[in-house]
Amino acid sequence: MIGQDRAPCDEGALRAGASSDPACPAQARRWVLATSIVGSSMAFIDGSVVNVALPALQSELAVSIRGAQWVLNAYLLMLGALILVGGSAGDRFGLRRVFVAGVVVFTLASLACGLAPGVDALVVARAAQGVGGALLVPNSLALISAAYPEDERGRAIGTWAGFSALTMALGPVLGGWLVDVSTWRAIFFVNVPVALLALALAYLRVPELRGTARRAPLDWRGAVLATAGLGALAWGLTAAPEQGWANPVVLVVLVAGALLLVAFVWSQRVSRAPMMPLGLFSSREFSGANAMTLLLYCALSGAMFFLPFNLVGLQGYSAAGAGAAFLPLTLAMGVLSRWSGGLVARYGARMPLIVGPVVVAAGFALLAVPGIGGSYWTTFFPAMVVLGFGMAISVAPLTTTVLGSVDDHHAGTASGINNAVARIAGMLAVALLGALAVVAFGSALESRLDALRLDPDVRGAIEAQVPALAAARVPPQLQGFARHAVQFAFDAAFLHAFRIVMLVSCVLSLASAWCAARTIGVYEKRLGREGG
Repeated sequence: MIGQDRAPCDEGALRAGASSDPACPAQARRWVLATSIVGSSMAFIDGSVVNVALPALQSELAVSIRGAQWVLNAYLLMLGALILVGGSAGDRFGLRRVFVAGVVVFTLASLACGLAPGVDALVVARAAQGVGGALLVPNSLALISAAYPEDERGRAIGTWAGFSALTMALGPVLGGWLVDVSTWRAIFFVNVPVALLALALAYLRVPELRGTARRAPLDWRGAVLATAGLGALAWGLTAAPEQGWANPVVLVVLVAGALLLVAFVWSQRVSRAPMMPLGLFSSREFSGANAMTLLLYCALSGAMFFLPFNLVGLQGYSAAGAGAAFLPLTLAMGVLSRWSGGLVARYGARMPLIVGPVVVAAGFALLAVPGIGGSYWTTFFPAMVVLGFGMAISVAPLTTTVLGSVDDHHAGTASGINNAVARIAGMLAVALLGALAVVAFGSALESRLDALRLDPDVRGAIEAQVPALAAARVPPQLQGFARHAVQFAFDAAFLHAFRIVMLVSCVLSLASAWCAARTIGVYEKRLGREGG
């Protein structure tokens, strides 16, 4: 799987079927690294830029929050469900070949996103982007692991990670600027020149590389069951606020999703080559680390989904300004990641994994404080700095725990599972917290409308805007004081819903810290902890 036990590269020897090959020349390795960085940057930029464009996209396409949720979730669903299969495909069919296929699929899907006539076509194209990302992301890192000898691999992966952090930091700013000067569609078209460069480098400078010697069959049954089960759950959770939790269709889809996920677990138990070996979860520390990942990234993804709607819809930020608001978070994670890695050697993983999520929880609590208006530096900036500091403390020790809790032979698979859990956490967060936000918004709006004593028809038109959340619009027949009063009710109701989401994210982060306190100590005692 990802990044483990790769054979070095020599295209001629590989094509001749040699069982071992001389190390790649230094110049070839540098081209492999450059190609991996350029190719994966598309996925990392896309992952951070779409959130900033969602308010403009929702307004232009006139879609509810449910539609905006699926613009994000369609991508996360396919990426999270298929990323393990994508890594296995590289081992089986060749890393460069699958990497190039991922770049092509991602680029064609990006063009389809930019040209989408409506939200349905956009969601389908975003799902296709997720398929491309599932081929592209794991094999970009696997190319580096295959090309570099073990004593140089860490530095190469660190370079890749540094550029990844940089692209994630610049993504929201670039996306916001493109939305301001052009349209939200431009954020997808920007992938095309990057893809052309990646393809040129891959074909002209990168030899075909192989993965592990054992080429296990791809677990398509597991992939289909995981995708269908997660998709059904996400659909049911996003549809419930509009159609009602007691709606028969919603109930049937939710139950079907749960049954499909049970079938997925069964398939992993009986499969000879499962995409998610269940034996890894017999390790308490591995299970605990993934539970932590689920809770922490659920909190982070849900909060980051709603923050741009607050900044643009309530605070009046431009799209570029909203993108720039994320910089303290992403820069802190990038700059402090090396420092936080040293915490594990000095203190062990347990303490950082308790302290980090607690600091993240404080950041979410700070995001719940601002009202409407005020300077960024006194409202959202402190919260973003605290969030970035907390995530920086958490990420490196969490990755170290995941890899250290299994034997070396399964380290790549363990890393892939943890990566998939983080993506799935984001999808579930957007669905669950989105449903919670709609309910909270509707309840707060109803109590404020009671005081206005509006005509029943007008009130019905206002309440019909509830699924739009921050994009809710006052009916045109209202003018003067009534119009201002309803707009204020919309703003106050969304602020109420936003604060609830931030506080739930705070609780999820604290639950992640509790999970670390319950599980990671076992891991440290077993290893004896070099610096503990």
